[in-house]
This record gives sequence, structure tokens and C-alpha cells, in this order.
Amino acid sequence: MLTKRAITSVWYVVLIIVVVWFGGEPGLTAMVAVLGVLAAFEFYHMVAASKGPPLTYFGLVWTALLILSRSSGLISLVETNFNPELITPLLLTSTLVLSLIGILVRRRKEGAFTSWVWTMAGIFYIGWLLSHLVALRGLESGRNLVFLVLFVTWVSDTTAFLVGRRFGRHKMAPAISPSKTWEGTLGGICGAVAVSILFFTPTFFQLPLGIGQVILLSVLASILGQLGDLIESLLKRNLGVKDSGRLMPGHGGVLDRIDSLILAGVVVYYYAIWVM
Repeated sequence: MLTKRAITSVWYVVLIIVVVWFGGEPGLTAMVAVLGVLAAFEFYHMVAASKGPPLTYFGLVWTALLILSRSSGLISLVETNFNPELITPLLLTSTLVLSLIGILVRRRKEGAFTSWVWTMAGIFYIGWLLSHLVALRGLESGRNLVFLVLFVTWVSDTTAFLVGRRFGRHKMAPAISPSKTWEGTLGGICGAVAVSILFFTPTFFQLPLGIGQVILLSVLASILGQLGDLIESLLKRNLGVKDSGRLMPGHGGVLDRIDSLILAGVVVYYYAIWVM
């Protein structure tokens, strides 16, 4: 299992680094959209097996649209004929209105609102939250900020796993994830602090922030990333599954691999627009 995890991690990390470094905002947007749709498909598959069929195709389309709508490049294409500030409110409103009409006209009426709630959950949990990574890339120093999210969550996840496995004694949330320990959480935060050095030295991915701010931002990203992992563990426990899918050998599904990025990207985005 560890060998599979290592091999999967290597190709996954290399692929994402190449896309972020060379693909610019269009490349990142396309990659996040693909990952988001795959994760949403896994989400709806888990829900369908446990809670009844959601509006899967609607959820997949609107997940992709929410992610694409945060791209500054795509926004600039439509701003000559359309107020770009209306794009997100229009999408959010249409998500609610059209899905409500959808459950009204579908043949199966039993459990209609349960289906609707789970459909909305997938769109907002994956599509809306993940779209912040795309919006982050469009900011000044966006590429380096995206790398901060990626490196901090990857290193934090790895050190949390290794420290927790070696030194973990005190369970953090046994009712949700029995393997999570406070020692592992602290190890993850320490790993985030260690990797933050890449972002305040001019040799690597320097950000226009002081050392204290970079460390604080890395700690916040680590904490939110670990909470994101815990949230997905609770979701899987509620739905009675071990992994979200099988697309990532040794890790499970795509959602299992990006659960930390979902919340880490959000906190880095809002920190950037409020502080930088």
C-alpha cells in the first residue's frame, strides 16, 4: 500500500507542478475543472449508493461552471457584452432555481428534496470551494500562492501521516477518523512551517509578505487542509464507504486526494485579497 501511495503521489505531484508552472491560468483552470468534475462524480456516486439518486448530471455541469466562472481569462472574454460582476450571482441563483425545477419535473417524487439537498451539497462543497484555487491564480503573485497551497497541504499531509503513525498516542476525533492524532496534527503544522521557507526567500517562490505572515498563512493552510481531510472522513463515514473511489491507487479517489486542497485554497485566497 505504501508503494502504491508513493508511486501515485509522484506522478500526481509532478503533473500538477508542470501544469501550474507552464500552463498559466488556462492550464490551472482546466486542471481544476477536470479534478472537480471527477471528485463531484465520486461524491454523487457515494450518495446514490447510500441516500438515493441525486441530480448527478446537473451537479457535474454546475460544478464545472462554478469553477470556470472564477477564471479571469474567461471573464475578460465576456465582459464586453456582459457585466462580469453578475456572473457568479447568476450562476448561484440558477443553481438553486433550475435544480428546484428539476426535482419538480422528474418522475421520481419520493425523496425529491433529499436528492436536491445532496445535489446542492456536491456543487457547493466541491465546485464553489474548489473554484477559489482558480480565483487565487488570477491574483497578483497568483502562481506562487497556488504553489503555497499545494506544497503546504502536501507536506502537511505527509508529515501528519508519518508523525501520527510513529508518535501518535492521543486520538483527535475517534468518532470520525480513528487514525487521526493530535501528534500527527502538530507534525503537519510543523511540516507546513518548514516548507514555508520557500515563500519568503528570493531563490524560490517569494511572496510580497514578511516571514511572520508567510508562516502564519502556512499554518492556517495546514490547519484548514487537515480539517478538510477530516470533513471528508466524516462524509464517508456518514455514507458508509471507505474511499470516495479507486482512481488514485493507494489513495482512493480524486476527492480523497484533493480534500485538503479544498479548504486550504479558500483560506489562502481570502488572506491574499484582504492582506496582500
